[in-house]
Amino acid sequence: MAVLEDLKVDLKVVLGRSQMPLHMLLRMGRGAVIEPAATETDMVEILANDHPIARGQIVVTGNRISVEVTELIRKAELVRTPGATIGEEASALVGEVLA
Repeated sequence: MAVLEDLKVDLKVVLGRSQMPLHMLLRMGRGAVIEPAATETDMVEILANDHPIARGQIVVTGNRISVEVTELIRKAELVRTPGATIGEEASALVGEVLA
């Protein structure tokens, strides 16, 4: 169990995203504000090491802001074929996704 305690995971909560041309970004100065196309009632995406793992909602209680996890995002399961090489498994997985 001590090994898991030493594991470091970078967690991020993403509320909305914005896109803008690079030239507009370069014109922004210190203190500029970029407004996301989202509100505090929208769902947030929870990332672990930049991989989506869950979705949730922002909860505001007094002056405290927290995230309530409402949905876990499961990683796609690989179909394992005995005796198959990695390339063959990847081809089979792509074929199943496209089918």
